[in-house]
Amino acid sequence: MQVHRKLGTWFFLAELITTLEIEPDSPSKDSCGKCNRCIVACPTQAITAPRRLDARRCVSYLTIENKGPIPEEFRRAIGNHIYGCDDCLVACPWNKFAEASQEAAFQARESIFSHTLRDFLSLTDETFRQVFAKNPIKRIKRPAFIRNVCVALGNVGTQEDLPALESLSEDPHPLIAEHARWAVAEIRQRYGLSASETAQPPP
Repeated sequence: MQVHRKLGTWFFLAELITTLEIEPDSPSKDSCGKCNRCIVACPTQAITAPRRLDARRCVSYLTIENKGPIPEEFRRAIGNHIYGCDDCLVACPWNKFAEASQEAAFQARESIFSHTLRDFLSLTDETFRQVFAKNPIKRIKRPAFIRNVCVALGNVGTQEDLPALESLSEDPHPLIAEHARWAVAEIRQRYGLSASETAQPPP
């Protein structure tokens, strides 16, 4: 995480490749002092000390770069995050200086945010590509995305989500099936349902 005194932490990093000789800037001064808000805010305790990150524990790594199963020790801590996290950015006090971008490409898309978590479970490979066209989520591909949604539903889902998750627990893709089974078990435990009980529809 980079801290900019005028932009806070909400900005993208980029680079220019050139053969020009450019005088480097002098190193910036420490902007954090004794503040540890990002350390406290990290749900998986991935920030192990000031300026030290264990990427293997980071929710952004686990839900984006990680191609395999999400370790069970981190699943509950992930909460309802389905692509990245940014809790450390939200906690940073330098963001009082941040300004919302006017770039249209960065604006929230209603076509995505109108979906519930359960809606995402029904995405096929084709509809996944359609919904997330020109969106960074597309690059992790459907199985990893559905994996993430299953974990989120395991943490915040209700009995109404069980039928869709139970269907996915038999999915031919092992990554999806295993995480769906975990989510089903978590919801059943939360609502005190045995493995043989059927979820009751809402009144």
